[in-house]
Amino acid sequence: MSHKVCFMLVNKDYTLDGLRSTLGLAVENMYSYAVVMNNELPPLDDYNKENIEWIRDMESEVYSTVPANCENEGLVPLTLEELGQKLREMDIIVPYGIMRSDKS
Repeated sequence: MSHKVCFMLVNKDYTLDGLRSTLGLAVENMYSYAVVMNNELPPLDDYNKENIEWIRDMESEVYSTVPANCENEGLVPLTLEELGQKLREMDIIVPYGIMRSDKS
């Protein structure tokens, strides 16, 4: 049985790593999605563009809530309301790269 997994990429320092993780699960026969939130991607190099294409080839997708990412890098636009609906369809949600406070 294939699981549906959504990576929520909110920290720009971990976004590209999160895309590689999304691809890794897609290769492992899971429906793996990524949502780039709250940050604009720098111009992607060929390696990262190819990773996005591979994710799509594996019947998955890369979305963004930031219009500039959709216009500049070809990501699929997604509103917060649409994201909420999509998350209801997921088996696993991964808040990838969220920084934790070291305060105790």
